[in-house]
Amino acid sequence: MEYLKNNILGVEQRIQNACITAGRNRNDVALLAVSKLHSVDKINAAFREGLTRFGENYIQEAIDKIIHLDSIRGQIEWHLIGPLQSNKTRLAAEHFDWVQTVDRLKIAQRLSEQRPQKLAPLNVCIQVNISGEGTKSGVAPEQAFNLCKEVSLLPRLCLRGLMAIPEPGKDTLSLGDMQGLFKVIQTQLLAQNSAPQFDTLSIGMSDDLEDAIQAGSTMIRVGTAIFGSRITKP
Repeated sequence: MEYLKNNILGVEQRIQNACITAGRNRNDVALLAVSKLHSVDKINAAFREGLTRFGENYIQEAIDKIIHLDSIRGQIEWHLIGPLQSNKTRLAAEHFDWVQTVDRLKIAQRLSEQRPQKLAPLNVCIQVNISGEGTKSGVAPEQAFNLCKEVSLLPRLCLRGLMAIPEPGKDTLSLGDMQGLFKVIQTQLLAQNSAPQFDTLSIGMSDDLEDAIQAGSTMIRVGTAIFGSRITKP
């Protein structure tokens, strides 16, 4: 899949250029390849080109891929980046390495209770609805710290940071808001000796990764720019 190799090289160049512009180290920005609605063959090809983090939105689709790619399971991370319903928490806890869309305590508690003891604690991010859109999941910004504090106490979770999907057309403002919120919460948690691994700000996608890196993103979620257009989910 030559086009995939070229796409990955192009995205990597964009990231490097953005880091130079922002005065940041390239190693401080992780690339999460959003593979939802893309084939196992494409994921395998991306892995062979050096990508090791993959993001999925739909639980059952993701589990099918995880099982199919079991031979490289220990070499890649699977991130859930889609909304998580209460009746799917066990599946998420058993199969994923990260859940980036925790937006209420009930979900976090279920993930902690259902995380198998044989696995490392589940990495989680708190999803923040930074633009206040009614159609998007996420905790309100003013409630984010309290949720972070509660989640940090759960024994089978590792609170890693914040995630957001800013409103299109207002990206730069929302991204800056997320950076400020992240720093405030990180400072508060540190002062309380909580969540020592709170180091992840997951913002930025194919269209706005440069702005996100300028705003301090430590993980960008890129799908279309790597894999091309997705098929429509039935």
